[in-house]
This record gives sequence, structure tokens and C-alpha cells, in this order.
Amino acid sequence: MRTILMAAGILITFGFGALAQSARNVEIEQTIKGQLQAFVERDVDIAFSYAAPLIQQIFETPANFGKMVQRGYPMVWDPDQTRMLDLIEISGEFWQKVMITDKDGKIHLLAYRMSITPRGWKISGVQIFKNIKKLFKIK
Repeated sequence: MRTILMAAGILITFGFGALAQSARNVEIEQTIKGQLQAFVERDVDIAFSYAAPLIQQIFETPANFGKMVQRGYPMVWDPDQTRMLDLIEISGEFWQKVMITDKDGKIHLLAYRMSITPRGWKISGVQIFKNIKKLFKIK
């Protein structure tokens, strides 16, 4: 009986952990999708609202933030298709991998660093993987 109770406790613990991970993943994906949609609609005020406080502090205004994204992340500014990939945790930081296909059909792989704030998940950085062919060992 004791073994059954211990096994049930383990299953419940892992089940709740998986549920928490799943919920966190949905919230993170909604945050990223919301910002991407705001860029498509050219609503830099809304897009800026998805940025973490430190990012907002660095760029100061939605207009400055929008210019940076337009110049440095054109695939984010004007995506054709997006696909959420893995959510990974590295040293306590959560990174959401996103595959974006731009209007020219070029595929880009990005990793969004996410931060939890009192207002929910916010985007605290984006890393572009420049050599996607090397990353996936494509000739």
C-alpha cells in the first residue's frame, strides 16, 4: 500500500510539473505571438508593451524600439509565417525557439529570452541564429 501511495505521489508531482510547464509555454507563446502580430499591424506601442522593463528602459520609446526591430530584425517586423518550436531552460532562463519564414521564403531561427514580471511574461532579448544550415548540418 505504501508503495502505491508513493508511486501516486510521484505521478501527481510530475503531472503538476508538466502542467505548469505546459501553461508557462502557452503564456510565453501568446506573448511572442502578440508582439509579432503588433509588428505586422505596425502598432509599435503594443509591440513595445511585450518587451521586458529593461528593454523598455534601453529604447525609451515605442518609436525607437520599432526602428530597431525594423532595421535589425526585418523577419520579425514583416514575417510571412511563424512556428513555435521548443521552450528550453538554461541556467534558470527560459528561451523559446521560433522559426520565422520571411516574405522572400527565407527561414530564420530565433531564440526569445523570456522574463516573468508582475505583468506576466515579457521578452527580454532575441537571438538570431545566423547560420541555420550549419546549425542543422544542411549542405
